[in-house]
Amino acid sequence: MKPEPSKNARLVAAEIVQQWMETGDFPDRLMDRVQADRGFVMELVYGAVKWKRQLEWVLSHCSKHLPEVPLRSHAIVGIYQLLHLDQVEAYAAVNETVAGVKLRFGQAQANFVNAVLRRVLREREGLTRGLAGQPVGVRTSHPEELVARWERTFGPERTAALCDWNNTPASVVLRVNSARVTMKYFLSRLAAQEIFAEPHAFDPARFCTLPRGVAVESVPGFSDGSFTVQDPSTAIAVDWLDPRPGERILDACAAPGGKAMILAERMGGGGTLTAMDLHEDRLATLRKNLGRMGLSAVRVVQGNMEDEGPDGPALAGEEFDGILLDVPCMNTGVLRRRPDARWRFSLERMKTVNRHQQAILDGAARKIRVQGRIVYSTCSLEPEEDELRIGAWLQHHPGFKLVRQQKLFPPEAGVDGAYAALLVCAERDRRKRA
Repeated sequence: MKPEPSKNARLVAAEIVQQWMETGDFPDRLMDRVQADRGFVMELVYGAVKWKRQLEWVLSHCSKHLPEVPLRSHAIVGIYQLLHLDQVEAYAAVNETVAGVKLRFGQAQANFVNAVLRRVLREREGLTRGLAGQPVGVRTSHPEELVARWERTFGPERTAALCDWNNTPASVVLRVNSARVTMKYFLSRLAAQEIFAEPHAFDPARFCTLPRGVAVESVPGFSDGSFTVQDPSTAIAVDWLDPRPGERILDACAAPGGKAMILAERMGGGGTLTAMDLHEDRLATLRKNLGRMGLSAVRVVQGNMEDEGPDGPALAGEEFDGILLDVPCMNTGVLRRRPDARWRFSLERMKTVNRHQQAILDGAARKIRVQGRIVYSTCSLEPEEDELRIGAWLQHHPGFKLVRQQKLFPPEAGVDGAYAALLVCAERDRRKRA
């Protein structure tokens, strides 16, 4: 049996959960300061974030009142361990969670959390049965607004399947750099190191699933750019853009660079590929990823597609044969990988994001040549960001034609949720008036 993590790990996790609940900061950024017991702290943080609504339901049934956020964060981290982490000894989960509460708040609060956790232990089977009979939003820990939307759009059964999917552990999927190695050779190279990856059912020629517990940096081929970590859903937009050697291609929202890498490999060093993003810190990540893959010929620029007219500022005087728009969105197709995103959803926030999506499309319309191609993509399942967004935009841009569109529904496709639409610029005069 592995030794128990240091006693302050649960305290650290609860403090991060508290900060997230109070500020809405991204949990992955809050984790940056954690060094000791990092894996265990991360498990507690992301588990409490993912299951927040369910854990608060349990807390409300095991106490007379729901405590304020500082104390509540400690209680739900403790409850998460008892209900979801079978590999953690119950006595350690209770005793060390309570010790952290006592250290931070005092004896009275420690007594409260101790009573709650011990009641959860005694009544765990009954609580589990009670949860099974709750509405899907409580049972699977999703916000009611999102569940109600999905039930209207997808129906109750598909919504329940989606919520369950979002709570399953996400696999690490690798995309093989076809410009350097074949899938067969890559898998044999891993097998020689006793790493037995499996071709991904959605796209077995290009993607494979890494066994759990294998660090990506330790996989043969990491340093020489033989692969990237990437879900198969990301390749659809690039496939539809169909970049060709000799063309001028723009990836307008490029960071962290997954799609730009596929574009570069497809172009084979011919033509010009420009990768643009707005924020300097994201550009640094983009450059690092391109460098690891040996794609130094990709032109990287800082700019905002919303601001791009014929005269720039970042792309002054340029037109492109193909533009990829992987636009900002509400991320509702990737909640399995980003569990905190479910709690950031709101209609008001989506309307703000919609305005950016439209402005990015408008910018691309000003930079594409006649007969040029635009692929608009999201990792969202929301119609307002996907098919309705494209339909509304085309009403005001009659010079563009919709060639095809597709939405991937995670439980059925077996990949992250995604939407893509291929548009072609048919007429210059109408495009200028748009």
